[in-house]
Amino acid sequence: MKKWKYLTMTAVMGSALMLGACGSDSAQNGNNAETNAPASSGQEAADEKLQGSVAGDGSSTVAPIIEAVVEEYAGAQPDVKVSVGVSGTGGGFEKFIAGETDFSNASRNIKDEEKSKLEEAGIDFTELALAYDGLSVVVNPENDWAKDLTVEQLQKIWVEDGKEKKWSDIDPSWPDEKIVYYSPGTDSGTYDYFDEVILDGADLVSSATLSEDDNMLVQGVAGDKNAIGFFGYAYYLENKDKLNIVKVNGVEPTNETIEGGEYTPLSRPLFTYVKNSSMKDNEAAYDFIQFTLENAGDMAEAVGYVRLPEEKYTEGLKTLEGLK
Repeated sequence: MKKWKYLTMTAVMGSALMLGACGSDSAQNGNNAETNAPASSGQEAADEKLQGSVAGDGSSTVAPIIEAVVEEYAGAQPDVKVSVGVSGTGGGFEKFIAGETDFSNASRNIKDEEKSKLEEAGIDFTELALAYDGLSVVVNPENDWAKDLTVEQLQKIWVEDGKEKKWSDIDPSWPDEKIVYYSPGTDSGTYDYFDEVILDGADLVSSATLSEDDNMLVQGVAGDKNAIGFFGYAYYLENKDKLNIVKVNGVEPTNETIEGGEYTPLSRPLFTYVKNSSMKDNEAAYDFIQFTLENAGDMAEAVGYVRLPEEKYTEGLKTLEGLK
């Protein structure tokens, strides 16, 4: 993703960001975002300098927003160390359940089994919405046939049926060429969301190349005329010169269709989940999440997502304040 340009041009990064759209393997290898950050988000604490550390992990889809927040926060609290890994939504929740993080970014709602594990671990949490995303289906620029797909056609393309699929199997007028698939990995909330609203719980085609790294998916689709893939809207915008976007049921994902709900069923909210005890006991963690909610709309738009209505951020800040 493109780096966020500081709102405050005098702000200085404390250390290098390494937030990439990567999966659990890269997180385990230390592919984290770290910064020695500057500042309190609230007006009353504008001049107060904090010390401490904050740890998060989770969705590669949410990562561009958090990267932007971490960079900007670096201009506010120079003595707070913020470390954010990108293990995918599922991988992030595993770390959250293990008590390793103060917050967990997610491109889907938390699952019942994850809730149960958190309860068993004695970890109370709160869900906070950050932005909207339109999960985007993309094809190679040379693909001039799959411009508009129905949900039923997407199911026919992506559901495993034991057969090798060609484009002509979807529509007889399309090329008699084998379909090549690129999909987020199974730890990804994007995978889970696609599974829920398109696959309806059926198996994804076994021949698909899976990766938690959305940039690898971009490269795969951009390099093969017969390829198709899906990932977050921001990654399409960043690479729209290399890809063609596919309409779904006649609707193209745009800021307007995503926010207005016309781009269905692939519009979705993006979240961060916070550990309640961290918000109460870790002043730096509370401050960082407060800063995130205060700036999430601007940051989301800057990196290619869609901001929530302002009242949603106000509600989130009130909820956060109640955790103190």
